[in-house]
Amino acid sequence: MAIPTMKAIRLHEFGGPEALRHEDVPIPEPGPGEVLVRVHAVGLNPPDWYAREGMPDVPPELKPPFHLPLIPGTDVSGVVEALGPGTAADRFSVGDEVIGLLRFPAALQGSAYAEYVTAPAADLARKPATVDHAHAAGLPMSGLTAWQYLIELGHDHPSPFQEARHRPVALDSDTTVLVNGAAGGVGHLALQLAKWKGARVIAVASGTHEAFLRDLGADEFIDYTKERPEDVVRDVDLVLDTVGGPHSRRFLRTLKRGGSLFPVYFGDFDDAENAELGITVTLTQVRSSGAQLAELVRLVDAGAVRVALDGTYPLAGARAAHERAARGHIQGKLVLTVAR
Repeated sequence: MAIPTMKAIRLHEFGGPEALRHEDVPIPEPGPGEVLVRVHAVGLNPPDWYAREGMPDVPPELKPPFHLPLIPGTDVSGVVEALGPGTAADRFSVGDEVIGLLRFPAALQGSAYAEYVTAPAADLARKPATVDHAHAAGLPMSGLTAWQYLIELGHDHPSPFQEARHRPVALDSDTTVLVNGAAGGVGHLALQLAKWKGARVIAVASGTHEAFLRDLGADEFIDYTKERPEDVVRDVDLVLDTVGGPHSRRFLRTLKRGGSLFPVYFGDFDDAENAELGITVTLTQVRSSGAQLAELVRLVDAGAVRVALDGTYPLAGARAAHERAARGHIQGKLVLTVAR
């Protein structure tokens, strides 16, 4: 009997976008506590290209396990096709529209670049009713990252890069938040979550994104190509630096004593300097959570949060999507769509 197959994107070797192959593979079978999802759209995220490259800059002891060949992708929007053994039928039924961040960070990639994918039921939430699959697929990783940094961590797992535990700060009308990289996947959703909580938001991005970010609710905009935010901003309560890395430390001077700096990608910080300034610097690693994703879905359906798309590509065009990601300056999310 022939094994049923599907189209998927696979990596047989690490490398650039050209390493992504569109080919036939067996349709997976859901295990206990899992569902089989017929994929309609897949959201792209930085871990996708880190995995494609083999994470060359990450120390071996910090790399999550992943083996070739692999199917990339963690963010999915689709329809439940089948339930695995022991999967509670009262949670999801065949035909339900769902979204999820799959198995992250236990697995670096969740095999979402495919026509079908198995998913732990606990990682899934019902798809927002008010948006299509493409927009829904842009929500999981970026939305959960913004949520876990700003609203509720929801777990006690330390970051692999820092022993200190991350704790979100209370946001309200007395809070000023600066979001660096505000036009990107995490940034544009974090801006909206901060506004939902009533905070005043300063958005930092290149000038081409100003109208977009003001439309999302930014109270102030800084074009980093014309002026450095650390030169013009003072006494903010919180900086969410979605760019992070070695230059994140420059935002310390923008914060008031008692403020917090949350770099999404950790940089070079001095604990003694932070303590002297009275500033908390913590980060976390996003984790799958169907329950938190359901909270974000409610905000999308209520119109409080919307997912912006920079572009959509067919599944077979994953290489072009990764090439677009490499050019940077993305406004919102990149998404792969699966024809039905």
